[in-house]
Amino acid sequence: MPGALAAALVLALLALRERPLDVAAPPGGSDPACARLADRLPATLHGQSRRPTTSSSPAVAAWGDPAIVWRCGVTPPGPTQNECTEVNGVDWVRVPLDDGSSFTTYGREPAVQLLVPRAYAPEPLTLPAVSAVVAAVPQGPRRCT
Repeated sequence: MPGALAAALVLALLALRERPLDVAAPPGGSDPACARLADRLPATLHGQSRRPTTSSSPAVAAWGDPAIVWRCGVTPPGPTQNECTEVNGVDWVRVPLDDGSSFTTYGREPAVQLLVPRAYAPEPLTLPAVSAVVAAVPQGPRRCT
């Protein structure tokens, strides 16, 4: 019986790990560009594999546990005092969170948000792979200065 109990425990833990992450699609997630970008998302991000989400929208993706979350079609940020930096030709506005950072593209529509938990610090190291995807969205006139 101990072997069967251990096997059942392992299966239960695997089931918990594969539980879909509850993430809602953003308001602009139906933009066709979000589906095109989703097709270009990497299978792994910051060494973490893709994981299922509760949303069937291509505007939502997640990797790892704790989850790095991608949301396409978020409200574009306006001018801000928050840190704005360019990574591989894509401008990102960084907003510190209690447990990590939120990065939102600046000057591109649809806007993309990446939520990166502090567990992946330094969080900006996650941006190069995502910037390669977002670069397919044309840069508007607004840029980081």
